[in-house]
Amino acid sequence: MRTIDFAPLYRSTVGFDRLFAKLDTLAQPGSAETYPPYNIERTGENAYRVTLAVAGFGDRDLQIELREGVLTVTGEKAEDRDAGSSEVLYRGIAGRSFERRFQLADHVEVQGASLKNGLLHVDLVRVIPEALKPRKIDIAVVGNENKQIEANAA
Repeated sequence: MRTIDFAPLYRSTVGFDRLFAKLDTLAQPGSAETYPPYNIERTGENAYRVTLAVAGFGDRDLQIELREGVLTVTGEKAEDRDAGSSEVLYRGIAGRSFERRFQLADHVEVQGASLKNGLLHVDLVRVIPEALKPRKIDIAVVGNENKQIEANAA
C-alpha cells in the first residue's frame, strides 16, 4: 500500500494543518468510524438533515453539541437497571457508546433535533448574512442624460 508524505507541504503552508490531518486519516483504510450509521440529506435549498440510527438509545442517553463549526453527537447508554432479572443469550443490537463528529460549513446552524423510532434527526439550516448575499448594483449612465436625436423627415 502506498502512503503519501505531506511533510513538505506543512513547511510551506500556514493554517491548513486540519486539512492535512484529515487527508492523513482518509489515506488510512479501516480508520473510518462505522457506528452508528447515518444519512445526510438535503431537505431544501438551504436546509439539511443528519439522521443517525441510534436504536436502543433514549433521549437521556444522547447529547448533541455544536462548537466551533463541529457538530458532535455522543451516545452513552445508561446501565440497564433490570440486568439482574434476565439473561441476554444473544446481543445483536449494538448499544455501545459512540461519538460522531460532523464538520459544518460556514453559516450552518442547528435548527433542532428529534428522536423517533430509533432515528435521531438533526435539522440544519444555512443562514447567509445579508453582507454575503448577492446584490444588484445599478449602473449609472454619465454624460448622455438629456440628449435627443432629432431628424427631419422629408
